[in-house]
Amino acid sequence: MFPIDHYHRANSIEHACNLLAENPGSKLIAGGTDVLIRLREGKSGFGSLVDIHDLDELTWITHSPDGELQIGSGVTFTRLINFLKNDGLLPALVEGSSSIGGPQVRNMATLGGNICNGAPSGDSAAPLLVFDARVTLQSHRGTREVPVEEFYAGPGKVHIEDDEMVTRFTINPESHQDTGSHFYKYAMRKAMDIATIGCAAACKLEDNHIESLRLAYTVAAPVPKRCRVLEEQVIGQPVSRKLIADIASMVLEELSPRNSWRASKDFREHIIRTLADRVISEAMIRAGGQL
Repeated sequence: MFPIDHYHRANSIEHACNLLAENPGSKLIAGGTDVLIRLREGKSGFGSLVDIHDLDELTWITHSPDGELQIGSGVTFTRLINFLKNDGLLPALVEGSSSIGGPQVRNMATLGGNICNGAPSGDSAAPLLVFDARVTLQSHRGTREVPVEEFYAGPGKVHIEDDEMVTRFTINPESHQDTGSHFYKYAMRKAMDIATIGCAAACKLEDNHIESLRLAYTVAAPVPKRCRVLEEQVIGQPVSRKLIADIASMVLEELSPRNSWRASKDFREHIIRTLADRVISEAMIRAGGQL
């Protein structure tokens, strides 16, 4: 039996926002793949729940004629993967989503939940960062929008008020059109494991020169992190194996991997460099680059 003191079932976004305002300290539950585990482990702060599972207002995906992509926060990873694959969109996000848990978890877990738990290891985080995704939050006071990159506040923390909920993610057409992307997660097991390091890249080329490169890591810093200084330095550079090797040697200048029981700092640094080579190479090839 889960130690739940108060349970409220929302029938709309507005209703959920009102319930959060009326019941301070309540937590949202959608897929439950994180919240129920914390309840089972006896974590405090989860005794009052507002259930937003399967709300129609949160479970839609749209791809507009101009290329803008909007994803409701309650969309499950299984549905997201199928939608993106069918339309040939955002390979890095497909790969990141496909590495989350197993089929049963992906059938229940939602994109909003994976981001809102604030874990530095979230497999959808790095792909969303390289696609410059924005997150929309709503409360009874109104709505606001912030870049996903700025949404993270620290390990297990995000910039969200107690009465707010994430309702959707938006990706602009210029962030994914004519762009090659790739995500790879290194973990101790091939499935059902938390990332030791995750890496995503999105690359746009012109005449085999870099028009833009976006590179992001998980578990390489206290929060999922873009390598923005490096990204600026490589604009206009010709695609080559030497350039990729140079990037792999530069990438640690912006990251701060640490020792933990899962992996040592030195080992993480080795994986960070290795993934830079692997992920950027594949993103460039998918963008039509000649290495």
